[in-house]
Amino acid sequence: MSKPLEGLLVIDFTQFLSGPSATLRLHDLGARIIKVEHFEHGDITRSLYAPQLNIGNDSAFFQAINRGKESLAADLKNENDLTLIRAIIEKADILVHNFRPSVMDRLGLGYTHAKALNSNIIYAEISGYGTQGPWRDKPGQDLLLQAVSGLAGLSGQNSDGPLPMGLAIADNIAGAQLTQGILAALIGEDGAHVEISMLEAVLDFQFEPLTLFFQDGEPIDRGTVNAAHALVGAPYGLYKTKDGYIALAMGAIPKLGELLGCEPLLEFTDSKQWFARRDEIKSIIANHLLNHTSQHWLSILEPADIWCAEVLNWQQLIAHEGFKVLDMLQTVSNASGENYVTTRCPIRFDDQVLKSDLAAPKIGQDSQTIRAQFS
Repeated sequence: MSKPLEGLLVIDFTQFLSGPSATLRLHDLGARIIKVEHFEHGDITRSLYAPQLNIGNDSAFFQAINRGKESLAADLKNENDLTLIRAIIEKADILVHNFRPSVMDRLGLGYTHAKALNSNIIYAEISGYGTQGPWRDKPGQDLLLQAVSGLAGLSGQNSDGPLPMGLAIADNIAGAQLTQGILAALIGEDGAHVEISMLEAVLDFQFEPLTLFFQDGEPIDRGTVNAAHALVGAPYGLYKTKDGYIALAMGAIPKLGELLGCEPLLEFTDSKQWFARRDEIKSIIANHLLNHTSQHWLSILEPADIWCAEVLNWQQLIAHEGFKVLDMLQTVSNASGENYVTTRCPIRFDDQVLKSDLAAPKIGQDSQTIRAQFS
């Protein structure tokens, strides 16, 4: 099937995760991505993560986030290479980078320079903290953004202290929002300068608790028992059973008490108590659910339309029919014939999934072809 962005050319100066996640999505949607890499060591994430999980000579992390892209090895301090880069910019539809503010300007590749070369260019950039203010030159690293943005104060429960998420959430959100901006800019005809900072992205991600914070100025109370969402009352949380864990979302506490055969829950008829006394209620539920297996409780709760689920690990998930039916995996191959399994683009068009069998490139794998095309 044809893809929506086929025929578009992206010149990609990104590294790490936020920028590469944006250009990965553009690739999935059909765009051609020319990834400009340092002529000697390439994208730093080729060697940054656990070497025992390397695929070929590069990290599995790099392979996952850069599949399907072309690699141009270049020295951005070399005038001949800069001439080639400018020639690509003249033909490109989109330029993406996530350098710190002013780096591209020093290279002569900032927005005004690119706009002079190509008046229709969509110039898209991610910074850590924006281009102004006292934090502008700080490193835009995910854990640091989780720390300063308040996000680390939302997960877990009060006794945990600040608790970062186990994913690079600030990176991923910034990349997704940059992609949104790029796609919106494509509707226009005069190019655009699209900017997102990781800090703005992760603050927007917290719009719900921040809006409530501005009503009373009080710090978020995450709770002390089975905490899962600081703004939601009982039974919301994960609960240990006799052989595993189940998740309980929103639900009427007395009805839950009837279904579970848990008499102490029947007294909580006032829904306002479900938040005000959530720790007490959760303690009752937690102690009660230890008496039987996860499947025992699910067999009671699911037919009654209680929002619940078994807590699965990855091994259990990929063996489940609910996962298999999504066709979420694809096998990709690199220039050396090495194969690996990774996820596909989650977007569907006309009920068709978007897949590509191209793995991440070797450093400079496409340099000769690109130089011949644009020189």
